[in-house]
Amino acid sequence: MAVQLSIHQLSKRFKTGEGVFDISLEVQKGELVSLLGPSGCGKTTVLRSIGGFLDPQAGDIRIKGQSILSLPPEKRPTAMVFQSYNLWPHMTVYENLAFGLKIRKRKKEDIHYAVSRVLEMVRLAGAEKKYPTELSGGQQQRIALARALLLEPEVLLLDEPFSALDAKLRLELREELREIQAATGMTMVFVTHDQEEALSISDRIVVMNAGKIEQLASPKEMYDHPATLFVASFIGRMNFVKGVADGKEARVDGLAEPLKTDLSGPVMLAVRPEEVQIRDEHETGLQATVRQIMMLGHYAEISLDTQHGIIKAFMPREGTEQLQQGQFCRIDFGKSALFSR
Repeated sequence: MAVQLSIHQLSKRFKTGEGVFDISLEVQKGELVSLLGPSGCGKTTVLRSIGGFLDPQAGDIRIKGQSILSLPPEKRPTAMVFQSYNLWPHMTVYENLAFGLKIRKRKKEDIHYAVSRVLEMVRLAGAEKKYPTELSGGQQQRIALARALLLEPEVLLLDEPFSALDAKLRLELREELREIQAATGMTMVFVTHDQEEALSISDRIVVMNAGKIEQLASPKEMYDHPATLFVASFIGRMNFVKGVADGKEARVDGLAEPLKTDLSGPVMLAVRPEEVQIRDEHETGLQATVRQIMMLGHYAEISLDTQHGIIKAFMPREGTEQLQQGQFCRIDFGKSALFSR
């Protein structure tokens, strides 16, 4: 697959000391890549550098092999969807959408066809005559997305576009964005601090921390095999248990985990709650006491007191019938990840 967007050794440092340092990344044509990380990690700096709203101090950005660093934002083959909708309140939906095409001197009938088509794509057909103030927040964001799609960019940039919306609406728009991306084959770079959002819509995720890339991988690879302790703590729910490794196995009290690496010394064992297995108190495993049972729909979250602190376990709700608060038990671990500490 062809490389659509290439970032090579990008650096941008602000007076505060924050910024991004030596970022390199390739995005394939038709791919949706999310930049994920906490506030201040540099993800928006990368996005705005691609869009031309920030000038990097070093590195290069290429789209289809051509450097775009010398181009102003309006001349770049990109379009940006912001968190704020930035719609003109005195213009109708049709006028908001047609404006950019009129500037490009497109024919009237071509504009009408393009606007009608994109409104169907974002499920707002028939809204042409409405004003932005007559639309809900979700509808306004759909119009902002439609406006960007009309420009037919080589790379569509999305800067936390759904973060101001309620949870149900965010979920709906995520699904719609993925459908649009699949239908158009458009290359997209999506910035978010919401790991659930990134996991649900991305072909690949770039986890950033303190201006650098911690890991670049598919959602499944990143969830199953976090590359660093930061990624393990940031992606999904995770239990952390201190242990000791000797190059062959890692030991936590009576438990021993075989190693696939040559780690030795103090280690941190990272275990997903669904990989925590609760056993009878007379079996082998770590000693634990059931602290709390929370029903969360089709599954339950069990909080367990251990000498290593509270450990969380996920179980099918049917499996909790024999458990009760204060009960003694043993726990064992399935798949886990190990990191030096």
